[in-house]
Amino acid sequence: MSNDTVAPPVLVERQDHVMIVTLNRPEARNAVNLEVTLRVGEALEEAEQDPDVWVVVVTGAGDKAFCAGADLKAVARGEAFFPEGKEHWGFAGYVSHYISKPTIAAVNGFALGGGTEIALSSDLVVAADTAHFGLPEVKRGIIAGAGGAFRLAAQLPTKIAMELLLTGDAVDAATAQGLGLVNRVVPQDKVLDEALALAERITVNAPLSVQASKRIALGIVDGKVASEEAAWRLNEAEIKVLMASEDAKEGPRAFAEKRAPVWRAR
Repeated sequence: MSNDTVAPPVLVERQDHVMIVTLNRPEARNAVNLEVTLRVGEALEEAEQDPDVWVVVVTGAGDKAFCAGADLKAVARGEAFFPEGKEHWGFAGYVSHYISKPTIAAVNGFALGGGTEIALSSDLVVAADTAHFGLPEVKRGIIAGAGGAFRLAAQLPTKIAMELLLTGDAVDAATAQGLGLVNRVVPQDKVLDEALALAERITVNAPLSVQASKRIALGIVDGKVASEEAAWRLNEAEIKVLMASEDAKEGPRAFAEKRAPVWRAR
């Protein structure tokens, strides 16, 4: 297959005042690499600047996975993960890319690791009844460094959040809804339609009022959220130390080699 016929890793389309951003790597369970990060980030920039975009819906291609998180095979190869000069966008060009337009995650399947972090950073979440959420990074020698550690603790009761963080276990969509992580749970083939219906309920309202309400609710000022800045600094410091460890290299390597990791606590 020639390069000009390869499907792009991210699809962006418009439906009235809604921008739909689709992670389009179903063969890799929509795992995020450098190109995905760049294209999603550019789509959010476009959405923020375009007065005709009032809501953004992000979803995944296929019926198996919303997003499996970071592309650990790319990590194991040592590939760059963030576009130069755009590091502030965060994982997938999304998780610390604060925009005024409401965002809805249409979670069409498994949303583990970074997939859950995308959901945590979205304003609303519609999940397929086949979806699962979890932060399994501790099983790979890394941490939920895309905001998951502090956002899960902020959005759930502390004891529940700590159990999920420290075990790396996942929960199904119904459980996630019961915990308040999800707004709607619908059959898998209805998830995007339900997300668009929710978006339509938002777009009947005055867009500037909606955007101002979001900025006030989240404390967004000049593209930043002051209440999260200290958490991001701590997050970055912990990642810097952890990623220099032997275990952080062993986890992705073991994943790529399809074997159980051997931890050394160093």
